[in-house]
This record gives sequence, C-alpha cells and structure tokens, in this order.
Amino acid sequence: MVDDSVLFETRDDIAIISINRPQRRNAIDARTSASLRQAINRFENEDALAVGILRGKGPVFCSGMDLQAFLDGEAEEILFGDGRLGGLVSRARQKPLIAAVHGVAVAGGFELMLACDLAVAAETCKFGLPEAKRGLVAGAGGAFRLGERLPPALANEILLTGNLFEAPRAYEIGLVNRLVPEAELLETALGLAKEIAINAPLSLRASLTLSRATGAAARQGLWSLNDRLLRGLISSADAAEGAAAFTEKRVPRWRGI
Repeated sequence: MVDDSVLFETRDDIAIISINRPQRRNAIDARTSASLRQAINRFENEDALAVGILRGKGPVFCSGMDLQAFLDGEAEEILFGDGRLGGLVSRARQKPLIAAVHGVAVAGGFELMLACDLAVAAETCKFGLPEAKRGLVAGAGGAFRLGERLPPALANEILLTGNLFEAPRAYEIGLVNRLVPEAELLETALGLAKEIAINAPLSLRASLTLSRATGAAARQGLWSLNDRLLRGLISSADAAEGAAAFTEKRVPRWRGI
C-alpha cells in the first residue's frame, strides 16, 4: 500500500480490504485512493484469493471524497486516476467483491458500495448521494449505477434531493443483500464470502462477466459523458462554494456558475 490509509488482510481465500482514515470519516484523498487501487490490484492478482470484502475502520464505512483534498487540488487524481475513485469504480474486475457497510455510506462511499457486487449493511447505516447539496454530481458512477439498480423515479429522488436514507429503506429497494446488527457485520460478510468461495472459480468469473455485461456495455459511453459533466462542475464557482460551505458548516450561497 502507499500508506496505512488502507489495510489488507486475508482469511484463508478471502481478502479483507479496510479503508483506514477514521479520523476523517474514511474520506478518500489522493493517497487513500492510490492505496485502495493497490489493494484491489493485489486482490485481483493473487490466485489464492477468491472473494473480497471492502469495509471501513472506525465509526463509518466511507463519507466519500475528502472535500479538503478537493479544495487542495487533488480532485484530478481522486476522480480521474486509473480506475477512478479508489481505483475501483471503473476498473474491470474478475472476482466477487462484497461491501460491508456501517455508519454512513454517502457520496463516494455510496458509489464504492454500488461498484461492489454485493452488499451487507448494518441496520443503523445511512446512505445517500448528497452531491447536489455540494455543487457537484455523483461522478464516480453513482448517477448511472443507481439508475441501473432502481426505477427512475426512485433513483432521481436520491440524486436530486441529496437526502440520506436509512438502511431498512436500502434493503427494501434492493440495494443491499443482508441487513444485520453492526456487531455481526463482518461475520455476516465473511459468511456470505465463504458461501461464494466454495464454488468453482471459473464458474464464478463467467457468471460475473455475464452479470456485469449489460451494464458494462452501456457504461462505455456513460463514463465519457460523466467525465465531461464532472469536469465542468468541479471547476465551477458553485463547487468551490459547496465544499467551502460544508467544511465551514454553513449554508452555501449558490450563484449558478
């Protein structure tokens, strides 16, 4: 890893990848994104590993891109580096990856979850894409992945209001596979991983390839559109104002430019 902002451990044939910036609510800066990219690469490249689990250390899963890092000029590397956010959201993968989420999974954190193949959530977890409240767009795949998972009206409500919603609602609309007490989160994710890992690896890869194929084909053009819109927004005055207002804990003053 680039540093200890991401931890990597194994339990038999299961990789556990942990975002480790609890003091920043596991927000993703450039170094963390690079470390997560390395961890995903290691998981994919080690033949002995069959299934991965992505989780967050401390009180939350991930609160998204570090807005201070955004203000400090790291947006290009975080949002447009290899594989984009965390080296994960636009990366081609062969192995199953399970998100184990607790606390909050918002903004880029929610998008990391959506980029995984399955999700296990703590009953108290909150989800959302609040980018509209920050002068941005869910540009790490969230805007279109949510539309793949949900009916348009539901996806649009989440995107356009920027409001958070509770774990039972996420389970009800099919965004997570299991809903458990937080104390049981990792063991539940490990149990699901073991159920998958006992199956034939070539079958798993073929099944995932076919499962992902429709979305992947559609996304080839969507990523280009996504990047064009996102670049326009991150250079806007409103995006700078949204990030500043959030870090200063005040109401943003939008100008539409």
